[in-house]
Order: sequence, then structure tokens, then C-alpha cells
Amino acid sequence: MNSPTLTSSPTHMLSMLDTAAGQMMVHKDFHAALDTCDRGLESLANMEQEDTRCGEFKAGFCILGIQALAELNQWHCVLHWVLQQYEQQEEIPAKIMQMCILLYSKVGEPAVMQEAARVWLRCPSNSSIVGFGTVAELYLLHVLVALGHREEAVELVLGDVGSAAFTEEQRQTALDVVEERERRKQEPPPDPTVSETATQTVSAQGGVAHKLETILKFFYRKLFVSGSGSFPLRKLFLAAVLLYMLFLRMDPALPSSFMWISKLLQLLKQMWRDMFAPYYQALPQTKEL
Repeated sequence: MNSPTLTSSPTHMLSMLDTAAGQMMVHKDFHAALDTCDRGLESLANMEQEDTRCGEFKAGFCILGIQALAELNQWHCVLHWVLQQYEQQEEIPAKIMQMCILLYSKVGEPAVMQEAARVWLRCPSNSSIVGFGTVAELYLLHVLVALGHREEAVELVLGDVGSAAFTEEQRQTALDVVEERERRKQEPPPDPTVSETATQTVSAQGGVAHKLETILKFFYRKLFVSGSGSFPLRKLFLAAVLLYMLFLRMDPALPSSFMWISKLLQLLKQMWRDMFAPYYQALPQTKEL
């Protein structure tokens, strides 16, 4: 085995991590960042494995490498690339497992992580590390529940993994989530014909209501604003509007009537104020006399 060199010293590893982070975040040079991570991981092979910082450096390079691969749209090879760095799936750090589960869930391929996460969670030594519960939760929600694997999800929650990862309250909540997803899956899909018909009906009602509002406002301006209409003609127009509401829109409880009634009510209030406001305004003056 080669002796540690300057290029594999902890100081140099930290410098390479900073370089990779700068290439990723500042310069957006994802190819360069991935190349730096690969060289850093290769250099780590020359370091003394007993060095406690070796694992931290490897995890750091892997986290940046995963982000670079995702940015380069090479997400399909992320898990394979990670497994090249760790000889055993059980040795993958919890943070990296979490990133992988979320990544493959986001691209719609949660099944890719099913076997790797199952093996990782069933490793007894992982149950005591920080992040074990989060990996179990992500695996449950974004893999098992997303794929519709109800039996395996229930087994996970009620088994040894669930006992180590969740509290009793969390286990009950997890079971509720699994059952709710199962109920939704069994519900019949909505009828697209009914939805389309309802949408067309609402659109048609909205269009007719808009036309009615335009016509009523036109007559309103002609009769009330311009002052060209006589008082009997105004009353006739008001009666016509009321008759329309009574005979053409007889049921005000129907949702389809709300829009009509609201528009007409606004116009009627305005008409009432214009027709009778002079009399109300004159009343206080009469009292003062």
C-alpha cells in the first residue's frame, strides 16, 4: 500500500471539498465539480482508513457528487456511483441514503431505491445512528406508499425497523397514512365526461350572466343616468327585472342562481337609490321646517 502523500492529506482534502463546492454553487460548473469529487474520492483511498475524518470527507464528496450528477441530468447513475464509493450498501451514510431516496422519488423512479433502502434499514448497526428514523420515514412514504406496497409498509411500521425508528404515536400516524393511501387507490376514478360537462355548464352560465349584466347596465344608463326615461318607464323596467327573477330563475337556492341574483341585486339597489334617494334626502329638511 502506498504511503500517504501530500495530495491525500486532510488539509488537501478539505481544500478539494471547498473547490468542489465553489465550482458547484458559485461557478455552476457541474462537470468540474464532479471531476473534483472523483479525484478527491480517489485520493481518499491513499489515506489511512483509521483516520476519523476519512469518512467525513468521503460523505462530503459524495453529497456534492450527487448534486452534480443531478444537475447534469445523470440522476439514473447516482445510486451506482454511490455504491462504487461504498463497498457495502449498509455502509452508506444516512444523509446520502436520504438524498438518494428523495432524488429518485422526485424523478418518478422510487423503485430504484427499494432494495438498497431495505437492506440498509435491516442492518442492525444502522438502527442506532443519527438519521435512521428519517431514512425509514422517507422509505415508507416515498417508496413503499408511493409504489402501493401496503403489506410491506405495514410490516415496516410494526416490525423491528418501525420500533427503532418511530415512537408509538408516529407508528399509528404512519399506519393511518398507509390506510388512507389504500382507500384512495380503491376509489373509482372521476368521470371525465361529468367533469367536462360541469365545466362547460359553469362557463356557459358565466357567459350568459355576463351578457345579461351588460344588457341591464345598458338599459340602466339609458333610463336612469341619461334621464331620458320617464318615471313610469323606469317602474316598468324594474317590474320586468323582478318578473325575470321570479319566472326564469325561480329557485334561489340553486348554486347556479347565485351569480344571477348577486348581479341583479346590485343593479336593483342602485336603481332604488336613484329613484327614491331625492325623497329620503328631503325628509330631514322637512323635519327641520
